[in-house]
Amino acid sequence: MNFNSKGKGERTYDAIVIGSGISGGFAAMELCRKGYKTLVLERGRMIKHGEYPTAMLDPWELPNQNMVTTEEVARHYFKQDRLSWWVREDHKHLINKDDEYPYDEVKRFDWIRGHHVGGRSIMWGRHCYRWSDIDFEANLKEGIGVDWPIRYKDIEPWYDYVETFVGVSGQKEGLKQVPDGKFLPPFPLNCAEQHIREAVAKVYPDRVVTPGRVANLTQYNPDVHKGTRGQCQSRNRCVRGCPYGGYFSSLSATLPVAEATGNLSLRPNSVVSEIAFDPKSGKASSVRVKDAETGEELEFFARIIFCNASTVGTTAILLNSRSETFPDGLGNSSGELGHNMMDHHYGMGASGTLPGFEDTYYKGRKPGGFYIPRFRNIDEASRRTDYLRGFGYQGGANRGHNIPEGMLGAGLKDAIFKPGPYQAGMTCFGEMLPYHENRMFLNFDKRDKWGMPTITFDAKLRDNEMKLREDGVQCAVEMLEAAGCKDITFYNDATAPGACIHEMGTARMGRDPKTSVLNKWNQLHEAPNVFVTDGACMTSSGTQNPSITYMALTARAVDYAHRQVEEGVL
Repeated sequence: MNFNSKGKGERTYDAIVIGSGISGGFAAMELCRKGYKTLVLERGRMIKHGEYPTAMLDPWELPNQNMVTTEEVARHYFKQDRLSWWVREDHKHLINKDDEYPYDEVKRFDWIRGHHVGGRSIMWGRHCYRWSDIDFEANLKEGIGVDWPIRYKDIEPWYDYVETFVGVSGQKEGLKQVPDGKFLPPFPLNCAEQHIREAVAKVYPDRVVTPGRVANLTQYNPDVHKGTRGQCQSRNRCVRGCPYGGYFSSLSATLPVAEATGNLSLRPNSVVSEIAFDPKSGKASSVRVKDAETGEELEFFARIIFCNASTVGTTAILLNSRSETFPDGLGNSSGELGHNMMDHHYGMGASGTLPGFEDTYYKGRKPGGFYIPRFRNIDEASRRTDYLRGFGYQGGANRGHNIPEGMLGAGLKDAIFKPGPYQAGMTCFGEMLPYHENRMFLNFDKRDKWGMPTITFDAKLRDNEMKLREDGVQCAVEMLEAAGCKDITFYNDATAPGACIHEMGTARMGRDPKTSVLNKWNQLHEAPNVFVTDGACMTSSGTQNPSITYMALTARAVDYAHRQVEEGVL
């Protein structure tokens, strides 16, 4: 490629951040706050906070009852809609079209993503749970993968820092497997959910039903919640983008704060192809880009580079950054780049009808129900012999309608205004072990429209996950029975990796450069001015939603990079 390097001075920054999602936005904000002239490269189109076209539409204003037509699915979303629930009219504009952004699979992989400023921080589930040393020590104790190079004490102050800015609503429970954090008041459990909490606790004291810990502001503090944020309105339309800034996203929080410093340059439509390495300095020198609108090839230079293009995006860039020094990808002398692909797996759980409470209802549509943290394999008393690790649950209870099939006319109108009984359900989210064989790789013989090699996935659930799933479903049924639910149904339909949208691994942290890509500071072992703080860095997957951990690791890595610059190392 002939990259346009004219005006190198004009294309030189203190720092470059690749990606503008959850971790990229946080990296940009932290760098800009510390005085670094920072360029954020986003491969997708520009979106500004408030530009959410469906955010204020009521259900009856959406076409086809919010369903995308089968013809459109077949043409554009044939992989993304394999989950049958993900692609909807109210946010399909935030989802990549599979015919425009193809990828290949040796085994099925459901790669759910959108290319735009803010990334998946606009559509994320917002659940925020800390990891503990049960997670950070598991690999070492069990002889799985490699040991995490950090422990909870290393990241605890950064959880404090990030949660304070993000605004996480939650309830303290004193559980060692999901440590308490800096919480705003929780969205309270409704009466049916509170009953489930109390009933489960009587029968299973180790199973705690707690309000979901979500990044939605139950209280707004202008001195803390910077950006363009306001209090959550309990509309539960978060997946569309929130014009009130009621939940945390790059668009509403980190990028506005970064921009206010005067140090931010944001460049959308910038498809990063590779990071150039200078063997003389032993560091990365630049980031090479193709403009998605003009096709122009550009090169940007910086002292520090943060990779936050998502687990798959970051690893694809590193694998494509081939040179004489790194013929298999930047920082890949260990051969681990692209391997150890993980995700959480679900498609398992139970639901039922909860009798009683007919004289009660609830106000608003809170953006989260309850959470049941992991209770398996956390100590000797909970040790299982048939599988390693564990699972958690997300669920809730609400009143729907009980309308007989075929009802029309006045009877239908009357029935619509009479809520049916409470329905309770819980979905199980299981941990996936870091198998070396689960991987992504690049097909250099098959190129996309930007000239990039095709990303290919080869990953699957294995025996440990399958045994875990059986127990997860059984425990869900047990808890609903303890709560007095009737007509309980359960399901166990194994999802493919990617479906949970928590893909992790592929550029893991570790102690030994021979078996890992990154050190304890999220630094490439072999290119110390390159940091990876998105999901690619993860050494195991835990059971908890991972985004708050990405943000904590990002803030910690920026702080370290800054200290290295001040000491003259970087």
